[in-house]
Amino acid sequence: MGQLTNRSRTLEQKPLTFWESLYLPAIFKGMAITFGHMFKKKPTINYPEQKRPFSPVFRGLHVLNRDEEGRENCTACGLCAVACPAEAITMEAAERQPGEENLYREEKYAAKYEINMLRCIFCGLCEEACPKDAIYLSETFAPSDFTRKGFIYGKENLLIPHPIKDKENYEVAKGQREQQIKNK
Repeated sequence: MGQLTNRSRTLEQKPLTFWESLYLPAIFKGMAITFGHMFKKKPTINYPEQKRPFSPVFRGLHVLNRDEEGRENCTACGLCAVACPAEAITMEAAERQPGEENLYREEKYAAKYEINMLRCIFCGLCEEACPKDAIYLSETFAPSDFTRKGFIYGKENLLIPHPIKDKENYEVAKGQREQQIKNK
């Protein structure tokens, strides 16, 4: 068979010297690298005890927001579902009944709101599309699960805790990112 290019060369293998045949220089070189790494800063952290700081642009689990009085912000306009490129959001709208003014801000609300986390690509387009700031991506990781149904989050899983009845959990769920958005 002919050569495709004229750049090919024949490989010359030189016989090993005495020291190379003992492999001692290679072993010492490897030990020097290992010894050097013993005094460098560890790149890993002890996870449960130490928390890694989040990037300012980190996008975690979705949260359905409430106002200061504890009413749901979502008006079931459907803009988040339309903006979602993965089609992970489904919702059903319902009309507010008399006497439910303390539960919902507007006349229309989301009776059913689901996000399929297996489909979600955490792009944040739902957050940008929402005119009422009803949905945002928090600083929380998606927990692991053994079933597919465990990754379909309903309204009860997504809704932020009540700001008056459960103030401590509300502050934790809001996180630092929500405060940074308000400061801008």
